[in-house]
Order: sequence, then C-alpha cells, then structure tokens
Amino acid sequence: MNWLDYLVVIVYSVGFLGLGYFFKENKNAKDYFLGGQDMGWFPLSLSTMATQLSAISFISAPAFVGLAQNGGMKWLTFEFAVPLAMIGIMLIIIPPLYRANIISIYEFVERRFSTSTRIILSVVFQISRSLATGVMVYTIAMILQAVLNINFHWTILIISVITLIYSYQGGMKAVVWGDAIQMIILFTGLIICLIYGWNLLQDNGNFTGFDPQRLNVIEFSNYGFDGGEFGFWPMVLGGLFLYISYYGTDQTQAQRLMSAKNEGTIKKLLLANGLLRFPIVLVYSLMGLIIGALVLLTPDFLTEITDMTRLHYPEQFLTNGIKADLMIPVFITKYLPHGLIGILIVGILSAAMSSLSSTINSLGAVSIEDFFNRGSKKLSEANYMKYSKLSVIFWGIVCIAAAYLFGGTQGTVIELINIISSQFYGPILATFVLAILVKRVNHIGMNVGIVGGVVINLLIKFNFENIFWIWFNLTGFVITIVLALLFSEIYKSKTKESFTINFIIKREDVLSKEVLILLIFFIVILIFSLYLPTILGYI
Repeated sequence: MNWLDYLVVIVYSVGFLGLGYFFKENKNAKDYFLGGQDMGWFPLSLSTMATQLSAISFISAPAFVGLAQNGGMKWLTFEFAVPLAMIGIMLIIIPPLYRANIISIYEFVERRFSTSTRIILSVVFQISRSLATGVMVYTIAMILQAVLNINFHWTILIISVITLIYSYQGGMKAVVWGDAIQMIILFTGLIICLIYGWNLLQDNGNFTGFDPQRLNVIEFSNYGFDGGEFGFWPMVLGGLFLYISYYGTDQTQAQRLMSAKNEGTIKKLLLANGLLRFPIVLVYSLMGLIIGALVLLTPDFLTEITDMTRLHYPEQFLTNGIKADLMIPVFITKYLPHGLIGILIVGILSAAMSSLSSTINSLGAVSIEDFFNRGSKKLSEANYMKYSKLSVIFWGIVCIAAAYLFGGTQGTVIELINIISSQFYGPILATFVLAILVKRVNHIGMNVGIVGGVVINLLIKFNFENIFWIWFNLTGFVITIVLALLFSEIYKSKTKESFTINFIIKREDVLSKEVLILLIFFIVILIFSLYLPTILGYI
C-alpha cells in the first residue's frame, strides 16, 4: 500500500465516524433499536444481505471455492434453500412477530410461554452470536495484519473502535445505512477482483481450463452422514431450517424486519433477499474459482501465500501448508493498482464492520429488553437510552474479547461460524414455531425442549463426527419439538392464551406473487446449477 491507499482507508474511516453523528438523534427505544420503524425495503434488504454475506464473501468463501481442500463451486448449494426459507418466514414467522409491536423478539415467547423461556432463548442467542462474531473479527484482523504488516492489536482496534462509535451514536439507522453503503463497496470490490483476475488468467499462457473437481455443484448421492459435505439433501433440508431460523428468529436479522414501515415492506425485503443472494454468491464464487486457478498457475502467487502463512499462522492448524483465507488479500495487495488496493482493503474492513455493528446493536437490544426493561417496571426514556448505549459498548467489548479466544483454524472461518451457530438455530426456531402454531405446548415442555435440543445436538456432534454440521439445524428443531410436546403432556399446566394461537395462514398469502416468484426462482437456480459445470468446462 502507498499513500493513496491509506488515504482511501482514512476517508472511509472518517466517513463512518460521521455517519454515527448524522443519525445521533434517537429519542426512544424504537428510534435507537428499530430506526423509528419507518425504514424502506431497499436499505433494509442491503443491510440484511451485508450482515449475512459480508463477513465471508470477500475472504473465506472465495478461498473455499478456489483453494481450500475439497472446496469448489459446491459452495453455491448454500443458496438453494434461501428462496424457500423466505417463503416460510413470510407466511409463518413475520406476521405475528411484527404485529406484536416488540423490540426483542424473545418477548414474543414470554407472552406465549413464560419469563424463563424468554431468558433461556435470549441467553442462547447472546452466547452463540457473540462467539460467532468473535471468530469473524479475529480472522479479519489476522488477515489484515498479514497483508498490511500492521500489529494484530491495532487491526482489532481499527475494526472495533470505528464500529462502536457509529453504532453507539446512531443506533439502528446508522447500522442499516452503514451496512447498505458497505454492501455497495463490497460488491464493487467483488466485481473489480473478478475482472482483474479473469484478465490475468487469460494472459497466462498455461491456463487450459478450470479444475473439473471444483466445478461440480450438486451431489444427489451425498447425504452428509459419512463425512461427506454439501450434498443436495442436507443443503436443502438442513439449509431450510438454518435460514428460516437465522432470518426469522435471530435477533440480528429479525430486528431489521421489525424496523420496516409495514408488512408490505417486509415482503419486498424478503423477496429481494431471496432473489439477489444467489447472483451475489455466484459472483464471489466465480471470483474464487478464477483467482484460485491463477494461484496454481503462478508460482510467485503461491509462494507469497505460503510465506505469509508460515509467518502468521501456527503450522499445526494448516492443511497443505497454506492458509486459504489469505488468497484474496494477497491478490489485492500484489496484483491490483494503488487506489484500487485501498478500495479493496476498505471492502475487507466493511466485511468485518457490518457484521460487528449489526451484532452489537442486536445484543444491546435483547440485553436491555430482556433483562432491564421487562415486566411491570419499565425504564424511563432517559435511563433506557443511557443503558442502551452502555450495552452496545459492553457487547462490543465482549465480541472483541471473544475474538482472542479463537486462533487459526483448520477450515475456513465461515465453516467454524456455521458449526457454532447450527447447534442453536434448530431449538430457537422450534420455540417460535410452537409459540405461533401449537396451543398444547406449555412453558415447562418448551424450556425442557430448548435445553434438551441444544444439549442432545452437542452430544450428537461430539459422538458422531462424520455428520455434516448443516444437519444439526434440522435435528435440533426436531428434538426440541418432540421434547416440548412430550414434557408438556407429562407436566400439564395451564397454557397462556395468546393472539398467536389464533394465527391462520391465509390462502391468498400462500398464492401471493412473492411466494410464486420465489418458488419459480428456486427451480431456476437448481436447473442453472446442474448445467453450470458444463458451462464452466468449456472455458
């Protein structure tokens, strides 16, 4: 990097500090945590995608596709279940949650079950989300240290302090608009890397085509029970429960849905997310495929990654002597012109900051709502705002502390994040589904179901290591449902009557244009993925 690149990074950093100041007028809880509930679908959809994609799309996913052992274009299978999940959220989860007029979505289960149910679910969310965010922050900081020769502790501070300041000042509006800007920067960076990588690959006279083993997308015979990964059925079924839970019952994402103007805005948001995720993931997967091929054809490129790996990562955590996550950062700093390097480094910073800002805002919301503003005694507006901002700082520190708990990992960072989260997503989703649709379940059965679902999921994970982690989203859901129903029958108690019990899915909602478009799109991406290896094989 030279002075021009550093100037780009400084301008970006100052701009985001100013973003918090611009949105600093937050008078109450809905202003601070829900953006006043007057936000449109466009910034919310960009923010939703940025939170989910940004931590992985620049670094870890392209590394998996292009360089990681047993990687390839099968990464696209992660997207198969997204359109179906958007339908499930649109029909079942969002209508009762949005109409409940709440900030913490876990208040919803308290109204249906009990205070203990709310606390259990809130604690599960806070533990899993802070740990997963710690993994992301650590990895981005280590990568920036490796390619920029900046001390690891300084990279942590750059990421965290800027994020904390604008999140602290501006609340949800600053987070959403910050995510939207970061998503645009991120996608611009993806296109730049894709174009430059392709031009360099074409200029390399030794390129005769992509590795056929990395081109296959769909594997119908792989069920994910014998050590295999990314098979069709686990990615569709396990992925369906993963994404319904993440987008519908994880406070990080659900808080965006709660910030929308109305239910119509939410439908547009979910439709946009269901349609746009696959093309975006396709872009960064192709980028990873292209740059991975360039690594294998360019000895200097591979040597650079190898040298940085040996310098910054313990050897015992590596496979094939390299850290695949270094592929994109090395490409940026060694093959792009100055100025663009600064933009792409900003993209990496955006990847970390958008996820961190969303997390600490959501963790702040649930900690205040679920522990300090619950029951008959409510905080005054002045105290609410004071404690809310303090909670954002607290969770920022917790996420940074969690980052230091994770060293280099054998897999890519997104795999570790998903393994952690998948132990919890099934039980959380089961709680909301039962709260909305099943009257006979009481709080005793539900509490046993949540705890039992997580514990049994963990036992299965540690005793059957050959099961692909994405199945745990489904197993956790099923185990929780069974335990909740069983113990509700054994320990019968009066269930709370609630508006959610009378929730009905209407025929016109099932046959709405949004649902039909998403179903058609699901079929289209399956057909496209079947023929993609053939298309890429001709290149």
